[in-house]
Amino acid sequence: MRDILLGENRGIAELPEPRRRAAESESGYEARLAESFRKSAAQIAWLCVPPGPHVRVMVKAAISAGLHVVAEKPWFASPAETRELQALARRAASKIAVHYEYCMLDEVESWRRRYAQESGLDFSGTFHHGRPNHLPLDALDNLGTHLVSIRNFAVPLASVAALNCAHGRPDERAVWIERQGTPVDRIDLLGSRQPIIQRFAGRFEAALEGGSFPFDLDFALGVSEQLAAFRRNSRLAAS
Repeated sequence: MRDILLGENRGIAELPEPRRRAAESESGYEARLAESFRKSAAQIAWLCVPPGPHVRVMVKAAISAGLHVVAEKPWFASPAETRELQALARRAASKIAVHYEYCMLDEVESWRRRYAQESGLDFSGTFHHGRPNHLPLDALDNLGTHLVSIRNFAVPLASVAALNCAHGRPDERAVWIERQGTPVDRIDLLGSRQPIIQRFAGRFEAALEGGSFPFDLDFALGVSEQLAAFRRNSRLAAS
């Protein structure tokens, strides 16, 4: 992420000691981070860290320092915790985004224009990553989040038929939609040279000046809820 942002001629400042120290209280951790954010003179805090309870604290610290925030997926904060952060952000006139980069693909935007209002579609996706999973995350949370974000953004009325996610398998990333078993459209997520992260950053920056931006915490909660619903339905089908 550092190299991508620098490549766009964006100034960056890396936060020193972003991890919580041993024996450091949560309030002390938040206060220390807030002070570091203030000293950075940055406008946006991009939290390039794995998910966990520390993310909520980092978001609060950035907001209290007057920054806008981009968090990485998946979003694990509870609805109550999320509402608390949204209230803090409103009072501080800060914006919070969650990074769903594949929604920036031209093909996904085309789906949104063509199919967003269509019912009767079935959505499926595969996200196999060749590298082992180095994070303590289930593949559905880590990789399926990308797939569900595309569904929720581009074809929100479609039923989720299948989500196939795994680490340590040959790379395969694709989403497709069908109608009563008949293929309608497919997007290959591999091999694209589109600057999707740069587009996401640019769109978020435009939102700070009043532009529209759909990838907020409401969207993130919707992705989490859709993944949870898929899990429940899968277990019921298996039983």
